[in-house]
Amino acid sequence: MAITLDSPVDVPGYLERLGYDGVPSLDLPSLTRLQQLHMTAVPFENLDIALGDGVALDAGASINKIVEDRRGGWCFEVNGAFAALLEALGFRVSLLGAAVLLNGPNRVIEHVALEVELDQPYLVDVGFGESSICPLALNRRGRQDGGSAAYQFIASPEGTTLALLDESDADAVPVAQYRFKRVAHSLTDFAAVAASMQFNPDKNWHKRPFATRLLDFGPDRVTLTYDRLKIVRNGNTTEQPITINEWSTALLDWFGIRLGAAAEAALRSQIRPAQP
Repeated sequence: MAITLDSPVDVPGYLERLGYDGVPSLDLPSLTRLQQLHMTAVPFENLDIALGDGVALDAGASINKIVEDRRGGWCFEVNGAFAALLEALGFRVSLLGAAVLLNGPNRVIEHVALEVELDQPYLVDVGFGESSICPLALNRRGRQDGGSAAYQFIASPEGTTLALLDESDADAVPVAQYRFKRVAHSLTDFAAVAASMQFNPDKNWHKRPFATRLLDFGPDRVTLTYDRLKIVRNGNTTEQPITINEWSTALLDWFGIRLGAAAEAALRSQIRPAQP
C-alpha cells in the first residue's frame, strides 16, 4: 500500500466531515457515494501554495487539514488523504502516478490518482478539478459515464490515457486529461515533483489562488478563481467578476474557509482586479 501514517485514521471524524451517515460497505455504490461526498465537502484548492507557505507531502497532515481545519488541498493532499481513509475502511487502494496532458504532450509524473480494487479495478480521483465524479472501470474500453461527462480509456505503449469525450460532436477527437501506468507508488515517490511544482514558474499553482468543489454531489459545481466566481447549476453556467474586497467573503460563503488577517493580506497580493 502507498500510504503510511504515524497514527490511525480518525474514520468517524473523516466520515462526519464528508457527511456520510452509517458505515460504508466495500462495494461500488459506497465508493461512488464517498467520492461524490468528498468532492462536495472537500475543495480542490491551492491557497497554502498561493500564500507561499507550501504544503507537506504527508497523508497525516493532509487528513488533519481536511478533517480538523475544514480545508481542502491539491491532488497530493486530497487523493493521499482519501486513499488513507479508503484503506482504513477496508478498500484495496494503490496510488497511480500520472502525467497531465491538458497543455499538450508531457512525460513528467506530476499527478496522483487512485486505483481501487472491488469486483474489478476502478480509477478514482478527487483531486483533478472538473473531472469524473464517479469511479471509472479501468479494464473497460469505450465510453463510460463519469457523472459529469463521458470518458474513455485509451491504451498506448506509454500507458493508459484518460480522455474526455465531446458527445455533442460525434467527430470530435477525445481530449486527453492525463496518462498513467498501473504501477503502485508510495506517496514519497512524489516528493521531488510536489516540491518543485509549488515554485515552478511554468506552473500556476503559486501564481493565483483558486478553489472548486461539487454542489450537492454534482455534477453542479462552484469555482472561485482569482477574479471571478463561476457556478454551474442544472447545465447553466453563470460567472460574475469578484473584486479583491469580495474574494474572502466568497471563499467563506461557498467553501467555508475563513482566512486570518495575515493570510488575507498575502492573498491580496496574488489577486488582480476583476475585469467586467
